[in-house]
Amino acid sequence: MSQENCIFCKIAAGEIPSKKVHEDDEFVAFHDINPAAPVHVLVIPRKHIETLSSCTEADAPLLGRMLSLTARLAGELGVAYTGGDTGFRTVINTGPGGGQEVYHIHAHILAGERPWRRMG
Repeated sequence: MSQENCIFCKIAAGEIPSKKVHEDDEFVAFHDINPAAPVHVLVIPRKHIETLSSCTEADAPLLGRMLSLTARLAGELGVAYTGGDTGFRTVINTGPGGGQEVYHIHAHILAGERPWRRMG
């Protein structure tokens, strides 16, 4: 998918409204419009990268910052791991076989009731 037709690029640019929880020069995070859990936030880089498989070594610093932001946002959302049964799930779907629906790399933060309990 081209960057011009990418719904996440349009959300990052403010062309499509979203319920944002974070926005800076490099990333945007917003609530999923079709949540799979009580907390379901997407973290996207402003840079258009279609899939995790499309990443190169040059993208490693960006990916590191994205995961660091994901952990920080989990804390701000009140779902960080603090011991016991607390915590959240982070998912990056890649390609059709991996369940990717929007071809702009993104991390899901999922927490609350766990419909994914059967997953590894």
